[in-house]
Amino acid sequence: MSNTMNPMILLCVFVGGLLLPGMQKVSGMHVYTEVEALNGTDVKLRCIFSSRYPVTFVSVIWKFKPLHGRPETVMYYKVRPYPPPEGRFRNQVVWSGDVMKKDASITLLQVSQTFSGTYTCTVRNPPDVHGRDGEVVLRVANKTTSFIPHDLHLDIIWK
Repeated sequence: MSNTMNPMILLCVFVGGLLLPGMQKVSGMHVYTEVEALNGTDVKLRCIFSSRYPVTFVSVIWKFKPLHGRPETVMYYKVRPYPPPEGRFRNQVVWSGDVMKKDASITLLQVSQTFSGTYTCTVRNPPDVHGRDGEVVLRVANKTTSFIPHDLHLDIIWK
């Protein structure tokens, strides 16, 4: 019986040794938030990330999936921000983050109802390329009965 148990124990130890480091790398928090903003206001979408490595080769991609229509890129960052040259976000988005402080935030300017949809923040800091994307659903309304602060912040945590 001990001869058949030893290979099983070795297999469990081997598989556990492979899985545990991977679990540590992928461990992160996925925050899914839904928020309502007023038409014509500026909205800051925050994306805070963490990495076990120095921030050196960070790349950030913000994408948008509208309620109806085709997905599009909102902002790309690699050493500096690259706003889109065309589309609904041209001249409507500014970089608000500081990657040295692990902040990949953007601000949408004078949002309209066409900005309603799902925003995704993807951050990569090689060799730390594993992690989950942050998501936020933004709904833009003409009027609201609830109080919305002038400087609205949406937190997306990426670990």
